[in-house]
Amino acid sequence: MPLLNEGLALMGLGMGFVFVFLTVLVIATTLMSRVLGRFFPEPEPSLPAVAGQSSDVSGKKDEALIAAISAAVHKYRQRHRR
Repeated sequence: MPLLNEGLALMGLGMGFVFVFLTVLVIATTLMSRVLGRFFPEPEPSLPAVAGQSSDVSGKKDEALIAAISAAVHKYRQRHRR
């Protein structure tokens, strides 16, 4: 019986040590993240270009992309109808 008690005590001590270590690790990681966030902030996203120019170009690209996808789906369905 004393051997079982010693084993349980050792297990409790080991689990307690791991719990304390992981808690300290989480706290240290959180603090480092805040410190780095304060000294090295994320850059703010730049403003988009003139709305009229970018929407025309992206609109044409979107239409071409939709047409290409539609053609590919149509061709795939024609080949695999059998």
